[in-house]
Amino acid sequence: MSKQPPVFQMAFLETQQYRLFTELCDACRHYHYIGICYGLPGVGKTFSARYYAQWPQIEPLLALRGAESPLNTKIASCKTVLYTPTIAASPKQIQREVGEIQAWLRFYRKEILHREQSHESWEQPLPPPEEMDLLMVDETDRLKLTGIEQVRDIYDRNQTGMVLMGMPGLEKQLARYPQLYSRVGFVHEFRPLEFEEVRSLLQRQWLQWGFALQPDGVAEKEAIAAIIRITKGNFRLLHRLLTQIERIAQINALRVVTKEVVEIARQQLVIGPD
Repeated sequence: MSKQPPVFQMAFLETQQYRLFTELCDACRHYHYIGICYGLPGVGKTFSARYYAQWPQIEPLLALRGAESPLNTKIASCKTVLYTPTIAASPKQIQREVGEIQAWLRFYRKEILHREQSHESWEQPLPPPEEMDLLMVDETDRLKLTGIEQVRDIYDRNQTGMVLMGMPGLEKQLARYPQLYSRVGFVHEFRPLEFEEVRSLLQRQWLQWGFALQPDGVAEKEAIAAIIRITKGNFRLLHRLLTQIERIAQINALRVVTKEVVEIARQQLVIGPD
């Protein structure tokens, strides 16, 4: 069996857009409001939601469904559910899947508390695991009227905060449903990365790869300028481009990223005109 190449992981940078997204989620959690987050494809909405909800640690546990596994004690305080409906999700399916995710999160939090208590006094009471206090629904655009009504019903019954995420125009789409929209307290447009944020992210990535850093060097400035011109701050395009740059650098044993390397990587992607 051939060995699979490692999946490229971009270093996470808490950008201004992520901080604003965090403020939206925290406010919805605290006030039990519904928030709307919309933005162009690839700007980092889903990536930010996964980071906020600790989903890279939680998702593998949900796949195990109770099988013995190492548990990260950090998720004991996690009360956020991240849910992405299928294209044809029915109200019954939405209710079942959200309920299952919530139930498994509760199970794992309880398991962590039990394991922690086993190292302490048996007389110490075990606090019950708390229910979710924030539900994030990605790709909300997929939902039809009955699906939106089911999401609203979950919100009403759980007395929880909620963040609905999707493409630009989502806020106008949801405004057509007064019963849901009257519960909306916050709206946030997720924008592309700023120039300085892309530059900081790239320099962190250079260090992670072990490349030589020359902040004042002409070659590095040209490479960064080319990446920013090609991606225009779009996080998904940036990830795809950096994946190709890493591959080219490894094949050619490069220690510095130049404009020429960036252009070669760009030619191997379907990005569209600059």
